[in-house]
Amino acid sequence: MADAPEIGRVAVIVPAYQAAASVAGVVAGARAALPDATVYVVDDGSSDETGAAATAAGAVVMRHPRNRGKGAALAGGIARALADGAVVLTTLDADGQHPPDALPRLLAPIRSGVADLVLGARARTGSMPLGRRCTNWLSATLATRIGKRPVPDAQTGLRAFSRRLATQVQPLIAAYERYDYEAAFLLAALRAGYAVSSVDVPTIYVRSTSHFRGWGDGWRVARVFARYLLGAS
Repeated sequence: MADAPEIGRVAVIVPAYQAAASVAGVVAGARAALPDATVYVVDDGSSDETGAAATAAGAVVMRHPRNRGKGAALAGGIARALADGAVVLTTLDADGQHPPDALPRLLAPIRSGVADLVLGARARTGSMPLGRRCTNWLSATLATRIGKRPVPDAQTGLRAFSRRLATQVQPLIAAYERYDYEAAFLLAALRAGYAVSSVDVPTIYVRSTSHFRGWGDGWRVARVFARYLLGAS
């Protein structure tokens, strides 16, 4: 069982790239769900008004001068939140595919000391494109095998985790800057023996251009799973 942290400084980290049309709604939803939290938006080199929209919605905005990748955005946001004294951290995407009103339910297992990392698990229904359902099932199966405990959704970016976990895991995965970061974060937590649980959340897919770079990002994620399956860390 995880140690129950003192809850009082909660951070919401939103990696964002070309998300001017949706980021304000995500920030507003997060602030409504967790009124006492600080919302950090990491504008990962967007050429649109992502940063301005997030600022207007009340977020603390960090900006990368060029696009570095989702992992780099998450790592930067987590580092800033830790430096600002966050005790519990949450993450969600800027495109509206994660319901901000689910955030309090993700915090509950951490508040009670049941978990150090909580995943917002989506059902593999028809709302999820077929290709994503297949890769989601495969990654969940592999994560379950690696962690020796059920992991129903290993690809979700809707997460909550303790400061203790973030402080230990961040240095272990510093080399991952793109979509492989989230897989590495989860697998490192499982390998280190942290308590990981899941909360069911709605499966939402918004019709928008994906920033997942096909074979390149797919290969990076697959390589992370291969390393952990072979016993590396």
